[in-house]
This record gives sequence, C-alpha cells and structure tokens, in this order.
Amino acid sequence: MRTLLDLLLPAECGGCSVSGTMWCERCRRALADVPIAVTPRVDPGVPVWALGHYSGPRRNAVIAAKERGRRDLAAPLGAALSGAVGVLRGWGELSPAESSRLCLVPAPTRARAARVRGGDPVLRAVRAAAACLEADCRVSPVLSMRRGVRDSVGLSAGQRQDNIGGRIVVAPSVGDRISEIADRTLEVVLIDDVVTTGATSAESVRALRSAGVQVAAVIVVAAA
Repeated sequence: MRTLLDLLLPAECGGCSVSGTMWCERCRRALADVPIAVTPRVDPGVPVWALGHYSGPRRNAVIAAKERGRRDLAAPLGAALSGAVGVLRGWGELSPAESSRLCLVPAPTRARAARVRGGDPVLRAVRAAAACLEADCRVSPVLSMRRGVRDSVGLSAGQRQDNIGGRIVVAPSVGDRISEIADRTLEVVLIDDVVTTGATSAESVRALRSAGVQVAAVIVVAAA
C-alpha cells in the first residue's frame, strides 16, 4: 500500500525536496544544530534564539508548511524546537526541567492567513514540540491579531512596526488561561517560525507583559 501511495503521491523531503521521504536525515541534522543568538532590529526585551538562518532546509520547511499545506512538517519542526529548548536549558539560558514547568506560547497568525492555510502552522509545530518535551509542558495559544494587519512581505522595518503596532493582543476569551500562565512557577517561551525585524516578537512580548505574563525567551525556526 505504501509503495502504491508513493507512486501516486511521491514522498518529497520538505527541507531539500529529495524523493522517497517526507523529511530526510540530512535536514534533520541541519535543524538539530545548536541554536544561535539573534539581535533583531526591534528588541523584544528578552533573548531571541533561532535554529539557524533563513536558508536551506529551514527556509524550505517554513515555506512548505505555510504555503504548500505540508502539515506533516509540524513533527520535524517541533522536534527541532524541543531540541533547542533542551540545549538552552543545558546552557543555563532556560531553567532546568526539574525546577520550572514550561509553557510554550505560539506567536499569532492573521486569521485570514490561517484559514487559507487550513490552520496555523506555528501552532501545529508548537504542539509537536510540547509532545516531545516533559509531560507537564503546556501550549497556550493566547495571542491573537486584530484586524488591519497585512502581509509583512516586502515591508521595511519601520513599516512592519507600523503594521503590527498595537494589533497583537491577548484574546478576550482566554482570561482563565492567562491567569494560569501568569503563575511565576511557569517559564513562558514565545515560539514563531521566522524573525525578520523582531516586530512581531516585540509586540507579542508586550501583549503578554500587559497581561502580567513574563516571557523568558523567544525561539524561532529561522532568522532572516
């Protein structure tokens, strides 16, 4: 049956397009490399870490997940993000698992973009990452974007700030969850796919802080 399916719908690696597998070992190793520190032009006020630069398998996987409906890539992206959490814990950049529970907050996606993509690829990857981490790691999709945010492709740093400024908010329906993640025994990490200028990360951190939630770090798949 698998051979027949491969003939009808050939498997292709989401990172390098090699045939015969949805995600190859070479791309897995590329995303499993140690995270790099990023200094975006718009400072979110917390450390920002990326799995690497926006190139090669990272870029291809992000595009495939967002624009080509590759839901299956949530698993390898989530595994790579969970690996980065482990490395940052080992470096002392995040608290060890035994001393602090972890809460992953996905950066928000425009509602229209999520509808077109058949769901939110960032949220899918975050849930996959949580599944790879300890049992009490929680996912809290508490952020949303107000209307009026347009696609940021092609915008300058200033235009991105104007586009997103004040338009990321804590969703009105998540009051109970916000009070839970504001608990200081939780270590909150914001997750996104790509950081370009840092405007989205900065606005997300601002919105969480305004609700009493302290963010420990931002982790992204790639830095552009």
